[in-house]
Amino acid sequence: MAPLIRLVEVLLKTETFLRDRGIDTPRLDAELILADVLNIKRLQIYLEHDRPMAEDELARVRPLVARRGKREPLAWIIGSAGFHAIDLAIQPGVLVPRPDTETLVEAALEWIDADADPIYVADVGCGSGAVGLSIATARPASRIYATDVSPEAIATTKANVAALGLTDRVAVLTGDLLSPIPPQRPVHWVLSNPPYIPSGDIDALMPEVSRHEPRLALDGGRDGLDFYRRLVPLAGNRASHGLLVEVGIEQAGRVVDLFRRGGFVGVETWTDLGGIKRVVGGRKPRSDDYEAEAQPH
Repeated sequence: MAPLIRLVEVLLKTETFLRDRGIDTPRLDAELILADVLNIKRLQIYLEHDRPMAEDELARVRPLVARRGKREPLAWIIGSAGFHAIDLAIQPGVLVPRPDTETLVEAALEWIDADADPIYVADVGCGSGAVGLSIATARPASRIYATDVSPEAIATTKANVAALGLTDRVAVLTGDLLSPIPPQRPVHWVLSNPPYIPSGDIDALMPEVSRHEPRLALDGGRDGLDFYRRLVPLAGNRASHGLLVEVGIEQAGRVVDLFRRGGFVGVETWTDLGGIKRVVGGRKPRSDDYEAEAQPH
């Protein structure tokens, strides 16, 4: 009979294995994989560190650790990620939401009137639904159009809408940019975390991104600005209140220029926790009057 292996031993071996393969947070990742397999909180790993692990538990841990060792995104492996104030289901083929993108949510919440009812928001390139569903959770009067061209993104966002109980306030629509939103429907705000990595830079990114994450959600063209060039004029024609977007490193100034040329006023930038200008927002040159908006039919 093989000797029993304690939980703490598995934790330490997993940490070492992941560190040797270049994982930046090997202890955290080991904790999260074990907590997921055992269906426990991370703290319980230490409260129960001497418990023996059954062979069926080890059999479930091993392939997950091997996947992480190949630099597959952790969120794909455990099937979820926390973002802002919500937890999201994440599946392979969908961009993993980053803490930097919470800056976009916070900026939008600064500008979107909490007392307005209703508020119509388009989340363009919704991915997992992180941005739009965070707004829906924080602003109960909001109605969200979540759009994407990726079947995996649409399926993931629909699953998250259902899990969060938001089916009555979020429409998940397949199509390019704003095109799937019926023209008679009002749109007050457009939000987007678009693909903004210059094409030539993608292969040099960390393996979790360059080898695994969908290029469609990353590739912003030669200079990373292709998506903004398309979205800004469309949002200028459609959104009655304004547009806010996430941007890449050293892109804010050029995106600000696009906003101004697109007729937006009061253009501002927001920095992320690393001090990088991460969000650009602009308002339409008109008063914020939600009550004057036509109701959808």
